[in-house]
Parts: sequence; C-alpha cells; structure tokens
Amino acid sequence: MRIGLYEPLNTLKPIASGLWIVDGPIVCMSAPLGMSAPFSTRMTIVQLADGGLWCNSPIAPDNALFAALDSLGPVCHLVSPNKLHYTHINAWKKRYPRALSWASPGVREFAAGQHVDVHFDADLDDRPPPDWSGEIDQLRFRGSRFMEETVFFHRRTDTLILTDLIENFEADKLNGTLRWFARLGGVLDPDGQTPLDMRMTFIGRREVARACLARMLAWQPQRVILAHGRCYLENGGAELRRAFSWLR
Repeated sequence: MRIGLYEPLNTLKPIASGLWIVDGPIVCMSAPLGMSAPFSTRMTIVQLADGGLWCNSPIAPDNALFAALDSLGPVCHLVSPNKLHYTHINAWKKRYPRALSWASPGVREFAAGQHVDVHFDADLDDRPPPDWSGEIDQLRFRGSRFMEETVFFHRRTDTLILTDLIENFEADKLNGTLRWFARLGGVLDPDGQTPLDMRMTFIGRREVARACLARMLAWQPQRVILAHGRCYLENGGAELRRAFSWLR
C-alpha cells in the first residue's frame, strides 16, 4: 500500500503570519488483521510573541529543518497532541534541551506500553498554560474510549489545529487499496472527517463530544490544519460542522 508525499519535505510552509506547517516522511501504523498502513506526517509551528517557537507533533528530526527553525527563533515547546503523536519528541528534546515537552492525556502510559523511552516536562489540560495562554487556546476533546486529543486555536490567525480528529486524504495520493479504505473510513478529500474506527469509540459518549465541538465552533475558525491529508484553509467553521456531522 502506497501513499504520496506532501513534498517538499522538512520545509517551512507558511499558512499565515507566524504560523507554518512542515510535512515529513511516511510512517506506518498498525492496522486490523495484522496489517500496517502508511500515513503522511505533518507538524505545526507557531511563533509566539516573545519569538519562541511552539511545535505541535514534531516530525522525524532533520538537520535542514533544525537550521530553518533556528533562523526563526528558539524552540521552546514540543507538544504531543494525542497519544499517537509523540515518537520524535525525545530526539527533538536532545536537539533543544531547554524546550519544554508537553504530554497529552494517556501518552505516558501508551509510550511505556510500546517500550518507547520519552520524557515529558508537563501535562496538557483544558486550559492553556501561561506559556501560551495569551495566544493559543486549547481543550481536551473528550468522549472517545480510546484517545483524547488536545486541540488548539491560534487566535491571531483564527486557525484551529487538529491532529487525528479529522483526516482528509486526497485520492490522487493513494493507491487503489488505500483509496478504498479511505472512502470506507470517511476520510477521503474533500469530505474528510473523523475516521470510522475512531468514531466508533465515541458510542454512548457523544454528548460529551458535542460539548467539545460546540466550544471549537465558538472559536469561529477560518482555517483548520490537519496532520493527515489536505488542510482546510478557508471556510473553516463550515468544514468543521460538516466533518463532525456524525455527532448529530
């Protein structure tokens, strides 16, 4: 099974003033029936008012990327938004030992279960810490029996930053088998949404998730950044409502 890359890789791609995405290499995740599935990777970078860099879901380390970031400002925060996005934080922490690493709910236990050595300095919660509370809002999207994801809203650019809650894979970047799986899972562009297997983990707890969605909609996002697939760079609120229509 093959998936296309979002080239150029390891390159700062501006989304708005002080906001970038960086696309990384493919990773393989476990799938049903003992299979594995390839996923494209993407991180989001915000330059805070003090010049420091906030890095969400760091991708595989790359020296050219490090040099580009160093030209912008000091890397201050390394964020794991959910328990599946943490693998490279230790490598980044070695490169930027003064950066604070932030743990998402359940990531410490999940990493230990995978025998992955990773160190976190602090934990994410519903309220943003003082380090970025004046610029980035956040909440823990609850309701899933498998995984809570911390979502972020960059106020100055009206940008919602998600990781796995919405996936939106373009058909021309997937081979036939993956295209079929993406359509079955409801994550095929332009109609990406929460993957079907993840939606199933909200059964019986959707009311909790609806309250989280209402808060995200109240932010009135103009853009929605995703970790997997094409981002929604306009009509963010409308796309958010459509993608979470399964919660109605």
